[in-house]
Amino acid sequence: MTAQSFEQHFQDKLDNEVSIEPRDWMPDDYRKTLIRQISQHAHSEIVGMLPEGNWITRAPSLRRKAVLLAKVQDEGGHGLYLYSAAETLGITRDEMLGQLHSGKAKYSSIFNYPTLTWADMGAVGWLVDGAAIMNQVPLCRTSYGPYARAMVRVCKEESFHQRQGFEIMMRLAEGSETQKKMAQDALNRWWWPSIMMFGPKDDDSAHSAQSMAWRIKRFSNDELRQKFIDVTVEQAKLIGLTIPDPDLKWNEEKGHYDFGAINWDEFWNVVKGNGPCNKERLAARQNAWNNGAWVRDAALAYSEKRKERAEKQAVDAA
Repeated sequence: MTAQSFEQHFQDKLDNEVSIEPRDWMPDDYRKTLIRQISQHAHSEIVGMLPEGNWITRAPSLRRKAVLLAKVQDEGGHGLYLYSAAETLGITRDEMLGQLHSGKAKYSSIFNYPTLTWADMGAVGWLVDGAAIMNQVPLCRTSYGPYARAMVRVCKEESFHQRQGFEIMMRLAEGSETQKKMAQDALNRWWWPSIMMFGPKDDDSAHSAQSMAWRIKRFSNDELRQKFIDVTVEQAKLIGLTIPDPDLKWNEEKGHYDFGAINWDEFWNVVKGNGPCNKERLAARQNAWNNGAWVRDAALAYSEKRKERAEKQAVDAA
């Protein structure tokens, strides 16, 4: 087959909604785009454990602690699924983690904000995981098979995370005046970073159009952001909290909420590494990698020992 026929076969599979699998031919740029997106997604999952892990020892009840522990554990699992999916594209896990630790690879900018109160655990679950679900459910139909299959389980677990976050916010909003103020303060601080999670405006996105053409993405950044706002505003009303956007209003003609201007200077500043917790998050991951070296070495030595034992047994049996 010629290069042109390979490309046509690839395009035919996309047009017919047939998944691209690891052994299928794919354009180099398609592979590179997937490695960038999936590895960034995986990094976001493991870095995202840090702001929530900050509250495990300070959870207000045993039930809340158990739920938060389960949630953080889930996020670690999501990272493992996604690193495994990315490895099918020819990159190693060590390479991906090296890119994260060097600062070359990005992760979701939302995790560079601090979690100051227990209400932040509610806001992160409700808003951050809610935005993640809005982004990730369409990825269950992404064109690359291993990524799509990993996302099915990830989305099921993220749905639980979003519900537990909303429950925390609802209970606080139903509580004392101090608790309600705490919930409102968390919403005020996390609202705008959450709607920035969908990425830059479509006109300013370097990858969005091509990713949609390849069916890696199914909806644009702006479409997903609008859908998230429409859903979340109604949820906030339900529990008596106020979205911190004076320009927010329902547009009957469009059938959507109009919302205020996003501070894109803040977004790009955080993306470039200048957010409130960028350096802290990166240092935590670097320290975890360095301090865990003995565990990796021990696991590798054990694996080699088992392999040698199996080979010896095979020789003896022969």
